[in-house]
Amino acid sequence: MRKSNYKPNKDPEYLARLQAYYAEHRVIPSYARLLGLLGFASKAAIKRMLERLEAAGMLMRTPDGDWAPDDPFFERNIASQPVPAGVPVPVPDEYCEQVMLDRFLIEKPAQTVLVRVKGESMINAGIHSGDLAIVERRLHADPGELVVAIIDDEFTLKTLGHDRGGFHLIPANPDFSIIRPQGKLELFGVVVGLVRKYP
Repeated sequence: MRKSNYKPNKDPEYLARLQAYYAEHRVIPSYARLLGLLGFASKAAIKRMLERLEAAGMLMRTPDGDWAPDDPFFERNIASQPVPAGVPVPVPDEYCEQVMLDRFLIEKPAQTVLVRVKGESMINAGIHSGDLAIVERRLHADPGELVVAIIDDEFTLKTLGHDRGGFHLIPANPDFSIIRPQGKLELFGVVVGLVRKYP
């Protein structure tokens, strides 16, 4: 029986190790370091592997000739079905798509800032102290939208409300009162997303 010359493609494994290294050190390792990290026998083999990842869109060359991550390097797999918060379901065997979190969360990078939340006034809206609110700078918002506003020269994150008394800010915690401006209420931006990292 003739032996097969087939060799499994280990590039996904190499990519995973590069991603782990980059997450810790924020740089693509040198050829010398890659020899030990990936177990290659020669720098020529490493170069071919890096070029394959470049062709796949994972890596790119900087103007100085260094290797750097390209956008797909940061994409993460999304499971093919959502996870219910009730009755367990079988774990899916495959992923259906990939997403880069920055692109998923931020549609207008030049108009978007991250604002760290402080305080407990929005906990019933699922917004906790320490969360990062993704805020898109806008001059206008509709009642009912979550906003970061400047009211009487102070920043706050609340739900924008409107009634006969005018615009006001509504907390999502019964221990806090509706805020009605004594002077000017200025919109800083609209909350379009939220990031929370568990310890």
